[in-house]
Amino acid sequence: MINIKSIKRFYNIHKDEKLILICNGPSLNKINFDIFENQIIMGLNKIFLGFHKFNLYPKYYLATNKKVIQSSIKEIDDLNCIKFTPTHSKDILKNGPLNYFLNISTKENFFLDITKGVNEGYTVTYVGLQLAYFMGFSKVVLIGLDHKYSFKGEPNQESYMKGNDPNHFDPSYFKNQSWDNPDLENSEKYFKIANEIFKKDNREIIDSTVNGDCNVFPKMELEEVIN
Repeated sequence: MINIKSIKRFYNIHKDEKLILICNGPSLNKINFDIFENQIIMGLNKIFLGFHKFNLYPKYYLATNKKVIQSSIKEIDDLNCIKFTPTHSKDILKNGPLNYFLNISTKENFFLDITKGVNEGYTVTYVGLQLAYFMGFSKVVLIGLDHKYSFKGEPNQESYMKGNDPNHFDPSYFKNQSWDNPDLENSEKYFKIANEIFKKDNREIIDSTVNGDCNVFPKMELEEVIN
């Protein structure tokens, strides 16, 4: 069961603040992370592979994909930040004071109240946007949302990454591992839902990815957003 009482503590905790939501595309390698000093950061999936390289550490961490979590148990357990993972990860992750477990719902909603669950929307980024909304952020800045992948097979199909991973900021990301093919069409469907929800509440999602292929959110140069 989800601990509703503990999740509630995040409601509007960052009202009217700005969040940097870091996705994991190769474009992260083109960013000057020095400008992120004093910014609130949420990192996704295997962002820990970039901690030393980018000289960053997030305030929040989020992962929902089973393959990501199962292949990163030690790294997630070792994180010294607030961690959001699904209830199904309770059996394999240490249940420490920094761990918060989310109920993944099959309802096709953008959950305004994450104590009632979250919808994956075919991408962990969509979950991150639901968390950001619940926390009260008025502006979410996306980076690393390259929205382009090299893969064989159908969307959502399990496949094997033989050799280096060209789709993420670190070539070891899914190197010689199983992963789930992305579903860009359905991801965009849910991104549009998130964008409308934010706009209705006079909040905004800005895409500051370097040369990203997602055209759902308004785009702005990262330095302009930060400054």
